[in-house]
Amino acid sequence: MNIRGLFLTIAIVGSAMTAYSQTVDYSVVSVPEESGLDITQVTSVNDYVCMPIVQRQSNTLNWFANKIIDVSIDGKYIAYLSYRNDKSNIFIKELGKQGGATQRTNRQGVLDFSYSPDGKHICFSENRGTNQQIFITDANAGYVCRQITSANSDYSPIYSIDMQQILFTRVENNGTSIWSYNTSNNYISSYASGMNPCPASKDSFLCTRVGSNNRSEIWRINYSTGVEECIVSDPERSFTTPVISPDGEWVLFVGESIINGGKVSYRNTDIYVCKRDGSNMMQITYHAADDLSPTWSRDGRYIYFISQRGNAEATANIWRVTFQYY
Repeated sequence: MNIRGLFLTIAIVGSAMTAYSQTVDYSVVSVPEESGLDITQVTSVNDYVCMPIVQRQSNTLNWFANKIIDVSIDGKYIAYLSYRNDKSNIFIKELGKQGGATQRTNRQGVLDFSYSPDGKHICFSENRGTNQQIFITDANAGYVCRQITSANSDYSPIYSIDMQQILFTRVENNGTSIWSYNTSNNYISSYASGMNPCPASKDSFLCTRVGSNNRSEIWRINYSTGVEECIVSDPERSFTTPVISPDGEWVLFVGESIINGGKVSYRNTDIYVCKRDGSNMMQITYHAADDLSPTWSRDGRYIYFISQRGNAEATANIWRVTFQYY
């Protein structure tokens, strides 16, 4: 994970950079494959939305998979990471209205975050030197934060459905695993290998794992029974960042696609969905710009995501697309 890369508006490296930039028309809002979708821009360039890093090298595509946008529990606000004054922080903007955003954290380098199920708290991780540590703050007022992990590389925090645990990813011994912080007694426990946890039920979660072919997959882990099952995988593509729909029936995630444009062929990131068991997988977006960090609206009717589309300078913004399969 490249921490600095999170703050770049465009992060394309290696020999593919020139060919890719010359091929993509970022000013286009949508492409023919997306016809019939209602795609709406939510933020503006003045919101300084962070664009997760995407690295293209030879036949390999890597991207920052952490969740950096979320919708408030009442569905009225979008929270996102913004890079201003050489710092990344959480800002909150009212949906459907013009105007500025409210700064919710006052830190140096927030990496990712999520709302608590009751909407009262936000848990987030921050880059602090060589470590990443997890904090909790009030979702509606003030900059006061409570630190819950230290001296480790921890990120991707998210509350369990019953709010008794905060699941998170810990990096150690060159690998990643899912841990939890008990909000009642402050105990920390290790569950399974993986990253980017997302609660799926009171005793299970989804996560990303890297398979034997070095492609990342979506797994379901039941930590009561010990059953682990892969629900989304492909020997030629990677998938990350699973998010369960509000009704529990769909899984939203980021996946690889291959764009062929003229004499140039390159790998891209797009938004996908599937049923909770991995069936009925469908690609939602097809734009040559990178689409990342998806999340659901609270009623499940829309999908929000970050993309450079719709801006000739490839500046990142948050976009909304209707979900037509419910």
